[in-house]
Amino acid sequence: MAMFTHMVLGTNDLEKATAFYDATLGALGYKNMGPMGDHGMMYGQDAPEFIVTKPANGKPATYANGGTLGFVAPSRKAVHAFHEEGLKAGGTCEGEPGPRAFAPTAYAAYLRDPDGNKICTYCFAAE
Repeated sequence: MAMFTHMVLGTNDLEKATAFYDATLGALGYKNMGPMGDHGMMYGQDAPEFIVTKPANGKPATYANGGTLGFVAPSRKAVHAFHEEGLKAGGTCEGEPGPRAFAPTAYAAYLRDPDGNKICTYCFAAE
């Protein structure tokens, strides 16, 4: 059984966030599943699992200091594509694609989205 029903990150510019997540999550094989009303966009494979949205309370979106949202990458090549597409779509680098020391096969890349949210992708395949 999955631990979560979905994950949500806030945005102050839905158009810019949609372009960013279309590029980065598309590189991992996830789909834009359409709008969530007028304030959000949903992503997933078969059902919405990730949502980027303007805050419901009408206040500006802010990012969590120390918070990171991680996405599964199907391959190391996808880790590189995620990072490359994210940079082209307005993200900033928070960690180049490459091995991570905490596990023998951990391979990851980190980005900040245009709103400053920290995201990453990990592949645990041996090659």
